Amino acid sequence: MKTNYKSNQKIQTSAVALLNLVFFFSASEKAEAQNTAGIIGIDHVGINVPDLNQGITFFSDVLGFKPVTQLGPIPLDAGWKEANHINPTTGAVTIKMINAGTGASIEVFSYADNKGSKVHPNSDDIGASHIAFYTSDIKESVKYLKSKGVKILGEPYLTPSGDTAGESWVYFETPWGSKMELVSYPDGKGYEKTNPKQMLWSPKNETSAVRLKNQTADPLQYNAIVERHFEIWNGTDGAKRIAAMNDIYARDIEVLDNHFSAVGSGQINEFVDNLHEKFPGYKFIVKSIESHHNIIRAYWQNGSEANPAAVTGMDLFVIENGKVQKLYVFVDSKK
Repeated sequence: MKTNYKSNQKIQTSAVALLNLVFFFSASEKAEAQNTAGIIGIDHVGINVPDLNQGITFFSDVLGFKPVTQLGPIPLDAGWKEANHINPTTGAVTIKMINAGTGASIEVFSYADNKGSKVHPNSDDIGASHIAFYTSDIKESVKYLKSKGVKILGEPYLTPSGDTAGESWVYFETPWGSKMELVSYPDGKGYEKTNPKQMLWSPKNETSAVRLKNQTADPLQYNAIVERHFEIWNGTDGAKRIAAMNDIYARDIEVLDNHFSAVGSGQINEFVDNLHEKFPGYKFIVKSIESHHNIIRAYWQNGSEANPAAVTGMDLFVIENGKVQKLYVFVDSKK
């Protein structure tokens, strides 16, 4: 039995080592592939439409996107058509690039005298696809699309559990029959709560470079936000705290430090409640405030009357549209 135990232990050790090697080389190959290919992300998504003006009108007038560049009509030679599986008798193509807000652009193709299939692919057909648009309030977005005569395919579904818990989604149709999607997760998704190493990109977490470039700091407004923030964290009434948070925090505000993360006023409120329970009588006092563009840096101390600087640190606020979008908390190490 002793020999068998050692043998089994050796086999297990070898298996673990082999598994580690597989993970190592798999990660190395992925990194090497990305470095070699030089690909860093999605620039645009292409979609064919039967009528260019109809497509542009839908994306601009209904969804609020902005048409930018146009190519064509471009005549296509026989070699190009053969290589790209285009009917030999189909005419020239016109291409319109549309700025779809934060994220990839949409490239709209329209072929003159199109001899291709006029039947839209079914959802389970090879090649079928859809584009998903993020919204912070899916119910309001559905209401708006319905007012524009857009066909909604069912009702928004809230995922109750799993990696996408907290995500709501619903499909809708364009006037030419393409399936598209609305998706929303203002409080994040389930998998994010476990602090994964890899996070999926989301337009809700992106900040418009143009908006930031044009945004200038208002010291009086920013000082008021910081003062209100610490009043909230010093308050002991949870209901009043939530109401005040809604005044200065964005709906999907994120708070991050080395030991915790919270999304939305509800999770932040629970964290502040725990602080008061753990350290009764402690208060935050602001020591100094600095700001430029849409960033505020506030230095603070926290403690009791007997020891008002028991803990010191700094909060970094990211402001968008007059509200705190992100808050990074830095707590000084104890000396």
